[in-house]
Amino acid sequence: MKRLRLVPQETAYDFIRLRWIGFVVSLLFMVATVGVIVQEGINFGIDFTGGILMEVRTPEPTTLQVFRDVLDRPEFGEVSLQHFGDDREVLIRIQTSDTEEQAALVEEAKDILEAEMPALEYRKIDYVGPTVGQELIQSGYLSLGVAFAAVLMYIWFRFEWQFGVGAVVALLHDAFIMVGFFALTRFDFGLTSIAAILTVIGYSINDSVVIYDRIRENLRKYKKMPLTEVLNRSINDTLSRTVMTGVTTILAAGALAVFGGEVLKGFSWALVFGVVVGTYSSVFVAAPILLYFGIRNEQDETAPAAS
Repeated sequence: MKRLRLVPQETAYDFIRLRWIGFVVSLLFMVATVGVIVQEGINFGIDFTGGILMEVRTPEPTTLQVFRDVLDRPEFGEVSLQHFGDDREVLIRIQTSDTEEQAALVEEAKDILEAEMPALEYRKIDYVGPTVGQELIQSGYLSLGVAFAAVLMYIWFRFEWQFGVGAVVALLHDAFIMVGFFALTRFDFGLTSIAAILTVIGYSINDSVVIYDRIRENLRKYKKMPLTEVLNRSINDTLSRTVMTGVTTILAAGALAVFGGEVLKGFSWALVFGVVVGTYSSVFVAAPILLYFGIRNEQDETAPAAS
């Protein structure tokens, strides 16, 4: 019985020759990310900006447009609505940084909603102040910084410093482009977004470590082989695993995005996009960039020379 393979087991693609195309594509994505952030900004969620979060339940399934029409008032600003659970449960987000007016806005919203939907049930009402939001932003940045530092130290001790720097460059590339994804799609950027970025960082570094491990092995095995050929051989050796892992992860995250409901939509689609970017960066950023960091073959006299 033959195993399922999305790519042949033995491949000889010249990825290193295409590295400049990969670098240009990455540069274009990063420039586009800067443009989107400058033009549109990041749609920070209540976690970071402060505001009101109301969970309500209606007796019968109701469309979000009904709530949108009722709450379409200047004092509420831009109200974010989404179903969770089923069509009777609605999550209402009202952004406001004024702590003193939050209670008044909640009472006003309840009066308006009860006038139109008397049987409405309030499941939960949460307040997030601007101070808490700023603390969460700082915690999010800190978590990303700690993750990058931990990756650098881990790769440095396991391999060499060149591999650590290459991995961090690839991860910064992934994280920055993911921020652009949130700015472009206008998904709320909150704590779940930070979680999505950290998840993708974990996936991407795992992919890169697999390739790096094969590079280290081949550097010892083919000590007279040119570095470009060693890198190409290593990427091709792990290509089947890289593609299969990426496809299966995308299928799982895609199913969550399609069937997981509105609450998980931003997180799930970010995972799908991030896995694609992480797989790309492992092959076209993390590995080729080692050419410019001065790694060299180990002098193993017993290793066979390249034919």
